[in-house]
Amino acid sequence: QVQVVDSGGGLVQAGGSLRLSCAASGRTLTIYAMGWFRQAPGKEREFVAGITSTEGNTRYADSVTGRFTISRDNAKTMMYLQMDSLKPEDTAVYTCAASPGPPNLARLPSDRPRDYDYWGQGTQVTVSS
Repeated sequence: QVQVVDSGGGLVQAGGSLRLSCAASGRTLTIYAMGWFRQAPGKEREFVAGITSTEGNTRYADSVTGRFTISRDNAKTMMYLQMDSLKPEDTAVYTCAASPGPPNLARLPSDRPRDYDYWGQGTQVTVSS
């Protein structure tokens, strides 16, 4: 019902920037929130950032707050993750995901992978020191 495609990963030096993109298609009106997760080798998948599709409310992992910015375009057809001041520990496969909700009381994106039903293929981000 919903397809998710993410892109924009690559190689960057520490302190540099990258912008990841995510496009959702299909029954996109059913999506409440979209988010980014990442997984480094030997580590569990972790929440990075999320945004609600209606209100535009955002939340971030503590490790990226102040460095990463999540946004969506005016048509709500694309979502972006602007990553600045990148660190080697940011190296991971980043994956975009879409959640049908339901909204929580705070109307914020969930940070739990199990709340996201649709996933992109993943894009590699490598930060060199």
